Amino acid sequence: MIRRFGEPRKQDIRYRHRPGAYVILPSGGDLLLTRQEGEESELQLPGGGIDPGESPVQALHREVLEETGWRISRPRHLVAYRRFAWLPDYKFWAEKLCHIYVASPVRPHGPPSEPGHEALWMNTSEATRTLTNEGDAFAVTQWVQAGAHPPR
Repeated sequence: MIRRFGEPRKQDIRYRHRPGAYVILPSGGDLLLTRQEGEESELQLPGGGIDPGESPVQALHREVLEETGWRISRPRHLVAYRRFAWLPDYKFWAEKLCHIYVASPVRPHGPPSEPGHEALWMNTSEATRTLTNEGDAFAVTQWVQAGAHPPR
């Protein structure tokens, strides 16, 4: 069974299945994160929805570049979780299946191209306490407890 974070499923709402790929990007003791401005400011692991015809790894590369301006290498799957959420950008309720990877940040190629996103580096322990989504914080904690090894 895949662990759930956040609100439980509401019986009176119709949810769309929305798989996504997200990534832990370590460098030294810091993580590369994205701050997304919207209805509320959110600190997140970079990543997002997997588009039709796209593999999770292809989506991961695309989303990280859009949200942070960085290229990544050697992604490896770490954990998955699900959550039920309103997606204001798309105006629908989703059952999100979040695949979390760990990868190496290679180099920046410019600022984020996704409107409302800001790339920032944060100490791993502070990030774990500050991430908006408790599923993201859980994934980072799992990675740290497993030895916080960067991809090889």
